[in-house]
Amino acid sequence: MSSRALTELLRGKASHADPLACVEDLSADLAARQVAGFPHSIGQLVFHMNYWMDYELRRIRGQRPTYPEHNSESFPATPSPADTQEWNHQKKHFASLLADFSQLANSSPEEMHRQIESTHAGDTKVAATLEAVLWQMVAHNSYHTGQIAMIRRVLGAWPPPGGGDTW
Repeated sequence: MSSRALTELLRGKASHADPLACVEDLSADLAARQVAGFPHSIGQLVFHMNYWMDYELRRIRGQRPTYPEHNSESFPATPSPADTQEWNHQKKHFASLLADFSQLANSSPEEMHRQIESTHAGDTKVAATLEAVLWQMVAHNSYHTGQIAMIRRVLGAWPPPGGGDTW
């Protein structure tokens, strides 16, 4: 698939909601609100997405980030965000990470086939080229952006000003 398609999916074109548009207008209060029956707030999901995008960017850059022992380590330990300042920081970091991934999506074909070093045994079981890591991020972010969209619907805050399907 083309780098254009990869970039579009990272930023929510076609059938994918734009992850940034789904959070940029939310207040810290709304982002921290829990919905009955769902384990995470929107703020916690953004924290989680930031965690994994940061983890994968460090791997791509040749660093060796520590893989968490349990998935719960990739979510904040306390309700999140705690306040407006923390939420604004999370959203800014989210936008920056998405921009980094969008830039990587435009890498040369040779760079897209570069192998990304494994940091734990689970990495050895999946494709580890730059392109494969980018597609994993598209799938991961799309999954959680869908959760954010559903939480927003339950909270009566859908669609975001940046747009979103309502049918």
